[in-house]
Amino acid sequence: MALLETHNLTAFYGDFQALYGIDTTLEKGETIAIIGANGAGKSTFLKSIAGLIHGSADSVLLDGNPIGARPAAEIVKLGIALVPEGRRLFPSLTVEENLLIGGYGRKTSGPWTLDRVQALFPILKERRSSATPTLSGGQQQMVAIGRALMSNPCILLCDEISLGLAPIVIADIYAALPRIKAEGTSVVLVEQDVVQAMKVADRVYCFQEGRLSLTGRPRDLTRDQIHRAYFGT
Repeated sequence: MALLETHNLTAFYGDFQALYGIDTTLEKGETIAIIGANGAGKSTFLKSIAGLIHGSADSVLLDGNPIGARPAAEIVKLGIALVPEGRRLFPSLTVEENLLIGGYGRKTSGPWTLDRVQALFPILKERRSSATPTLSGGQQQMVAIGRALMSNPCILLCDEISLGLAPIVIADIYAALPRIKAEGTSVVLVEQDVVQAMKVADRVYCFQEGRLSLTGRPRDLTRDQIHRAYFGT
């Protein structure tokens, strides 16, 4: 049984339909990448899993249990944490306070503590008393990832964690993924940088206008296949 599955997942914003019948699977210890152009439905997909957009109960399964209609607060306690696009940190709080907030919804005890998160991203210990708006974009992204890890998730949902960051900072953030996975966390990664996504993913799903246009293992997919699936040409 897969750790996470979506079955005929649809999503709406009012009358506008953003996802059309998405079927995916995530195995334990796996990283899957969701790629696609702007507006393809990638972020909506993560929000649907995280409980920020509700669908039918059986459209999302965690360990075979339907969770598609559950609210976000329950989803966190079940072991799914979202690193949102744009980081969404609390600007009036310090780095350490932002991290500690992530632990309030933790499902159980687990490997990720404040000390472990600060060991993963040492700059967060150095800047622990700083307000988050004073941090660089890369440091803010580390806080967002650390905050999600503080809930000790079995699944980490990462939405565009490289967006707007310098290549050297992106490399530092992605270098942390193997250590996160080593603690038993599976990863769903939304990424516009196809090359970066292909480097870290076990499997790739390409979205186009709310529909699944391609899936496969990176080593089995050609550039032409990805281009057609990405742009529809």
